[in-house]
Amino acid sequence: MKPRSQKPPHGKFPQGKPAQDKAPKGGAYWLYGRHACVAAAANPDRKILRAMATEASAASLPAKLRPELAYPEDFQRLLPRDSVHQGVALLVEPLPEPDLSVLAASGKLTGPVLLLDQVTDPHNVGAILRSAAAFDASAVIMLRHNAPEENGALAKAASGALEVVPVIRAGNLTQAMDQLKEYGYWIAGLAGDAPKTLSESKLSSKTGLVLGAEGEGMRRLTRERCDLLVRLPISSKMESLNVSNAAAVALYALCQNGA
Repeated sequence: MKPRSQKPPHGKFPQGKPAQDKAPKGGAYWLYGRHACVAAAANPDRKILRAMATEASAASLPAKLRPELAYPEDFQRLLPRDSVHQGVALLVEPLPEPDLSVLAASGKLTGPVLLLDQVTDPHNVGAILRSAAAFDASAVIMLRHNAPEENGALAKAASGALEVVPVIRAGNLTQAMDQLKEYGYWIAGLAGDAPKTLSESKLSSKTGLVLGAEGEGMRRLTRERCDLLVRLPISSKMESLNVSNAAAVALYALCQNGA
């Protein structure tokens, strides 16, 4: 389809005394896991308030982090139960929220954009961000409400992608869809009952892919605002894919289309 017109040495760590709160005040949160923390350190837009690591893990971290020496019990106090922290955590402020119009004006709105219609599981959103980074998506748009907040679980699932893929919060998803159309995007909603597959639709890179909520799918008004509906050609043995898996397959299909 045609586009529309238009590392410190051993024994040198500061001896920190981690706070007892698992939920820091003021919007800050604990980000954990090596990939997520290293990516945060490389992101000039990420404000890091504190870094902590075990001695073994600190050896592989960027020298700029200068982490406090931490022990397993410190992570147990600070992080959610069963967090896979790999011996490193950062206390960070949420990223500045990007604006779609600013992104477009900067010339960075050229690849696929994923629009999440009430996808609420942070692990799914994190996995979607990871796929978005892998396939050079320009942004992920999700609702300001009925969507997970930026937190450690989402960042860990994203494995660093949260730092490189712009995440735009929209008060109204259909308005964001209309705005993308003004920038030359075609909006395709992923639906199991669509007449054509994504590959058959021959969409370009300037495609907004709408993914519905886990279980319920797209809401009626969201579905009606799409330019077209497309499906993934999955076996009849399975009714549907998990939303994060569907995002990965759909992005791959777009790449195969020459997007």
